[in-house]
This record gives sequence, C-alpha cells and structure tokens, in this order.
Amino acid sequence: MKILITGGAGFIASQIADEYINLGHNVFVLDNLSTGFKENINPKATFIKEDICNKSLTELFEAQQFDVVNHHAAQMDVRKSVADPTFDATTNILGTINLLQNSVKTGVKKFIFSSTGGAVYGEQKYFPADEIHPTSPLSPYGISKLTVEKYLFFYNKQYGLNYSILRYANIYGPRQNPFGEAGVVAIFTSKLLVGEQPIINGDGTQTRDYVFVKDVVKANVKVLDDKSSDILNVGTGIETNVNEIFNTLNKIINNGQVEKHGPAALGEQLRSVITSDKFYKKFNWRPSTKLEGGLKETVKFFEAKLVK
Repeated sequence: MKILITGGAGFIASQIADEYINLGHNVFVLDNLSTGFKENINPKATFIKEDICNKSLTELFEAQQFDVVNHHAAQMDVRKSVADPTFDATTNILGTINLLQNSVKTGVKKFIFSSTGGAVYGEQKYFPADEIHPTSPLSPYGISKLTVEKYLFFYNKQYGLNYSILRYANIYGPRQNPFGEAGVVAIFTSKLLVGEQPIINGDGTQTRDYVFVKDVVKANVKVLDDKSSDILNVGTGIETNVNEIFNTLNKIINNGQVEKHGPAALGEQLRSVITSDKFYKKFNWRPSTKLEGGLKETVKFFEAKLVK
C-alpha cells in the first residue's frame, strides 16, 4: 500500500514508518521538522517537508493517490495549548481537516489518527478507563484531539472514510525528545545519564499508564486492514507513579542520585490509566513490554546519544 505518515520525523511516527517499510509498504513521510528530526526518517521513505495546514497538500494527494493516511503530526504540548489555544486549534483541528478533505477527494481508504487516552478522558470516573468512559478534556490539547475524533465520525458518515482512532496512553522509548514536549521518562533519563538532578513535580504520586513505543508500532500495524471504523485504547492498564519511574531509572543508570521534589505542576492530572481490552478482543493485541525492560532499552538508546 501507499501510505502517508504525517509527523513521520517524530518519536512515534518515525518508528511506525520503519515497520511499514519493513512490511513492504510504500511510505511517504510528511513533516515540517518543527519538533521532528531528519535523522529519524527512514532512507527508504519519500520525505516531504511541509506543514499539514498548507493548502498545497492537495497537489501531493492528487499526484500520489494514497491508500492510507497515518496522522501523527500535532501540537502535542499540553502547556503550550493552554498558553496558545489558537495555535493548538489551528494545527490540530484545521490541519487535520485539511488532510481529511484531501483524503475524501482522492479516495483514501483508511485514516489512522493518533488521539490521546489521557487528555480526552480528563479526571477519570473509574480506573482503568475504557473507550466508553466519559470524555471531559481539561486542556485545549485534549479538546482538539476529541474534536478531530468527532470530525472523523462525520467524514465516515458523510463520505464513507474508514478510520481507526488510537487513544494513546503515555508513550516512552527510544527517539523521544527530552528537550521538547517529552514525557517524564525521556527527561529523567537524559538528566540522570549526564549527572544532573531530576526534579519530581509535587509528591510524585501522580500516576500514568506507560506504554513502550514498540508496542504502539504493533498497534498501528494491526489496524491497517481493519474495515470497521473504531476507537481503540492503546495502553497497559497499569498505573505507575512518578516516584517509581525515577527510582527504576535511577537503579538502571546507577549514578547515585536521590529523589528530589519540587512544586506540584498546576492543573496536573492526578491519575490516568486506560485499558486495551477492546483492542485485545478485536486483534489479540495488548502491550507486551514490561516497564523495566522498556526503560532499560530506552536508557541504552540515550546512552548512545548522550554519553561520550
């Protein structure tokens, strides 16, 4: 198949591109390189440096006649979305509509969308959250992701565009950028490896569902041939608090650091965990990487990049 991957120079999507290429697909990577890195792009992919908001994408879609669009390009910093909701909405909503319009005009058969299992649910009513949990996003970022989900429902009903919405938990692993919108694993790992002191926000008991990037890649392969339009959680169903993440990484790296806590982050969600039971029943898929094993592989990647 001919597949367009937006945000394909980024942490997650670049590894999805690698696997699609390994499976024999013809992959095109679209990225404006605002947060992605050219070094992440597979040399066997066709790279287009462009923004998803650009109207010139019509020419690309008409020329290439893609079978699948895998959409990962986004403004994904929750704090930035709060500071500048207009930019967030322009990129995440209007940029996606641009892709959707071009998809239906050129007969794209499948649209895979990376949504968020933490931000769309907001403060959870029950744990872990499944796909029918109430959606009460607390940030413009979460609102924009949920809005796109609603647009996908419209494009399916109006034009028959098939979609898979993947609501991701907190993804970590190799290639994550510790200096951008990164999660705690990348930040802590990079600091510990160079002997700096990581600061834990608040008391460190806030929990997240940490899923390894290679498991996420497998999920994106599973939905390629799904003929039904669906929303699917991609998570482990296991809560891990920030103190546990720090202590496990500290043990792996063994630089003798101790826990150090700072002020709590304003508005930070206290608990977030999602279940992939629906994904498992449908595709016999669930994350298989244990947290410590995934953290060790992540440390190994950062060691090669940061430690001389």
